[in-house]
Amino acid sequence: MANTILAILEQREGKLKKSSFETASVAAKIAKNLNLTVVVVAIGNDISNLEEVSNYGVSNVTHFKNNVLSNYSSSAYTKIITEYAKEISADYLITANTSFGKDLAPRVGIKLNAGCLVDCVKLDVQNNEVIATRPIYAGKALMETKLNSNIKLFTIRPNVFKPEENKVEYNLTTKNVDNPDTSTIVSEFKKAEGKLDVAEADIIVSGGRGLKSAEEFKLIEELADALGAAVGASRAVVDAGWRPHREQVGQTGKTVSPSLYVACGISGAIQHLAGMSSSKYIVAINKDKDAPIFGVADYGINGDVFEILPKLTEAIKLLD
Repeated sequence: MANTILAILEQREGKLKKSSFETASVAAKIAKNLNLTVVVVAIGNDISNLEEVSNYGVSNVTHFKNNVLSNYSSSAYTKIITEYAKEISADYLITANTSFGKDLAPRVGIKLNAGCLVDCVKLDVQNNEVIATRPIYAGKALMETKLNSNIKLFTIRPNVFKPEENKVEYNLTTKNVDNPDTSTIVSEFKKAEGKLDVAEADIIVSGGRGLKSAEEFKLIEELADALGAAVGASRAVVDAGWRPHREQVGQTGKTVSPSLYVACGISGAIQHLAGMSSSKYIVAINKDKDAPIFGVADYGINGDVFEILPKLTEAIKLLD
């Protein structure tokens, strides 16, 4: 099977992640524009919502199954994906730029001798070639790039590419994996009870040193609860021990692209902007009218977070 694009899906705890549907949708769109066959692959044991990928223009689904592969294994997943890509003669591979994709893509790229572009925020087809747009210089500029390798591999930034619904027939092929190479494997995932992951959240409320103490972060949590949002934090806050690293947004934390990003008491250092500047809408609350965060904000409130956040939270609650 030549002229093929292979979309690599990610599951956790037996369920496809939101970024997998984004990956499938992008692969289907590229396949249509380049007249390719699109195939998606998922690895794990039972995956409850695998059929849902057919809602996004993908018919051919291959599920590599083994109960020991319920959690990610870099060794096993790399071998399975590499061998399958060779079997179907995949010309293009695509996956999400999550922790899963960041670990897997370079391993597969080396095995396939593929060119690799990571953290793409746009994929266009021009003159029968895929042109990828990705941020450079800590998000201060965007670069358009194309790969000249025979096999091309892309990772896409989560929450940037919205899945486009296109219901098609669902054709599942299940392949049992005997004795997978689990020399390395994730033993468990630990997640804060009831907390949303900032990397996949549609709304994020983040706090910075302007909150002055860990205790005052309750104002951020209350606003996040009212909005159904995830809680984020700047590096300074995490370094101070106020919040866990999993909430850190920025160059040394997580790169996010929510529909709404609310920055509270965050000055807007370039390292922080690199991690959130691709958000659809940015609201900044800061008492320093010259704070750099206002330079990227769609809406700015120049004022004291301790006065504004309680009123904002109360107003949002009244909308319910």
